[in-house]
Amino acid sequence: MFAVDPCAVDLGVVLRGGLFQPFAFQSAAVAGRPFFRNPEIFHVAPVLWVVAAQGRWINGRGKRVRRVSARWDRAAVLRAIDALGSLPAMTTLHDTSDSGGTDRLTARHLYWMGWRVARIAEHLHLKPATVHSWKQRDKWDEATEHERMLGSLEARYISLIVRDRKSNADYKEIDELGRAFERLARISKYNDSGKEADLNPRIRKRNTAARKAKNDIGEEGLIQLIDAFEGSLFNYQRAWYQAGLDERIRNILKSRQIGATWYFAREAVVNAFETGKNKIFLSASKNQALIFRNYIVQFVKMATGVELKGEPLVLPNGAELHFLGTNAKTAQGYHGDVYLDEYFWIHGFQTFRKVTSGMAMHKQWKQTYFSTPSSIDHEAYGFWSGELYNARRKRDQKVAFDISHTALAKGLRGPDGHWRQIVTVQDAIAGGCDLFDLDQLRLEYSEDEFDNLLMCQFMDDAQSAFPLSFMKGCAVDAFDRWMRDYKPWTKRPFGEKRVWIGYDPSGESEEGDGAGLAVIAPAESMGDAHRVLEYHRLRGADYEAQAEFIERVTKRYNVEHIGIDVTGMGDSVAQLVEKFFPNVTRYRYTPDLKSAMVRQTQQIIRKQRLQFDAGAHDITQAFTAIKRTLTKSGTQITYKAGRNQHTGHSDIAWAIMHALHFEPLDGPQTTRRSIIEAY
Repeated sequence: MFAVDPCAVDLGVVLRGGLFQPFAFQSAAVAGRPFFRNPEIFHVAPVLWVVAAQGRWINGRGKRVRRVSARWDRAAVLRAIDALGSLPAMTTLHDTSDSGGTDRLTARHLYWMGWRVARIAEHLHLKPATVHSWKQRDKWDEATEHERMLGSLEARYISLIVRDRKSNADYKEIDELGRAFERLARISKYNDSGKEADLNPRIRKRNTAARKAKNDIGEEGLIQLIDAFEGSLFNYQRAWYQAGLDERIRNILKSRQIGATWYFAREAVVNAFETGKNKIFLSASKNQALIFRNYIVQFVKMATGVELKGEPLVLPNGAELHFLGTNAKTAQGYHGDVYLDEYFWIHGFQTFRKVTSGMAMHKQWKQTYFSTPSSIDHEAYGFWSGELYNARRKRDQKVAFDISHTALAKGLRGPDGHWRQIVTVQDAIAGGCDLFDLDQLRLEYSEDEFDNLLMCQFMDDAQSAFPLSFMKGCAVDAFDRWMRDYKPWTKRPFGEKRVWIGYDPSGESEEGDGAGLAVIAPAESMGDAHRVLEYHRLRGADYEAQAEFIERVTKRYNVEHIGIDVTGMGDSVAQLVEKFFPNVTRYRYTPDLKSAMVRQTQQIIRKQRLQFDAGAHDITQAFTAIKRTLTKSGTQITYKAGRNQHTGHSDIAWAIMHALHFEPLDGPQTTRRSIIEAY
């Protein structure tokens, strides 16, 4: 053990390299006070040299150790010794027989700082063999980075703690060192457990906190949802809501664009959150059914801030919201309240209705059917008119159905238990809907089209070149059928596969005010079908704007053919299109050309070689509006859409025929080409 030379009266303290190590003495005293209250040998990491300014430290054999000339205030030294003496015992030194304990720790710190053994021995006045022995026995090289950092932090921390007068910077550093100790402690715990939560307390809080259920809006959110729903209704929509409470089956014939899909999406999700009842949305195609989903997600996000996710949407109370197309095979097996949109445009309605009604067979489930009218020849007409009900009953059990607008304007329950209502655009305006300009709409549509789209009148397609019954086989669920090679959300929706573009421009011609464009994926063989990938209507655009629109479309597809009617403004459009697509095909209408186009398209449709999405009712209506008639001279047969320069539609139908006319009369060429590769 070390002892103090009796002549050591004045004391000094030397800090070595910013570190210090307190010695422990059993009996040494200065001015009658012990150096340390704890008589044990202990290590607190830094190296403190307490020396006699005018004396010397000696070991038990009386050999002089070192003499230092630095002097400190005696009172300060005594206070430091008292402070150190009050510290708890920590790591016991390996060797307490001589000064090797202190030198040993100093040597270890210097070695970890990158010093070589020879330089450490020279610095501490030791033999290199001694330092090598400490290095091997204490396994300095095996110390982890964590242990080395902890030792360094500990040394600096003690050096700051024992200072009598501390600056603001000292206190700040002590606080930072404390946080560093905490981080190292978490790292040590993580090394033992492997749990990331031990490394990051926030993860532990996140894992232990009660998780909010998926799609949960809470009680407050439900109140907000109900308030937003009830505060957004027109009067005719309030009538639909009341009928939903009182009736099992709602059957609504409606005008276009009066918010039926929008309303029933909101009604359904509010009721699902309130009651936990399943909701099943069906439409002519999957894409059209997903419109319900978009309305629901937008509404809930707007009202509560919660974005519903999932397919189907599953609510915390167990309610499921499914969105389906009219594929009967994929629509079976569900149960819940059923919403069937645009049922007058569904091919094979009777078959599909059996599936949908089976989903809502239990008395707790309700059925809602709504649609704009199509043709009285559609198989859904008997479902609406009551003819289907009477067809299943004996003559003396048949009943009369009044399906006039006068009878159904306010809604009426019929003999078959259906609550029916007719809502025209004029009824919607009277019910508070101020979204329409009827005078402008009468300019944009022919009288027949206006009555069909907005006044709930069924089409008379007896004179049509493409009656509804003829067109129904063209409607398919594009979402299911085409997704293998058609991805409309990408920059190149059809990749590098070829397409044809047909364009019917607007202008001063007989055929004109709205312009129509159609993009067709041509059939690869006679057994394949042409597909209408997309279509557009342009109103009020001059010929330059029309040409620019066509150019934008060509940048998204690999275009093989563009066919344009050059009557009137079409010639100017074609000249501009020719600059970026030199092979543009010009069609100048004559009775013979129009008849040839119609006959070719009829042949394609008759063989079920034309497809478009079942939700594209505009295409069906455009074809149905084309009628066979005589020219002004009365000597030739031609085809017109019953429109003039102020009214009209069928642009889309003519645009499709402009594209299809590029196909040879004997169908696509399927001759295989042989390829010879030279090596």
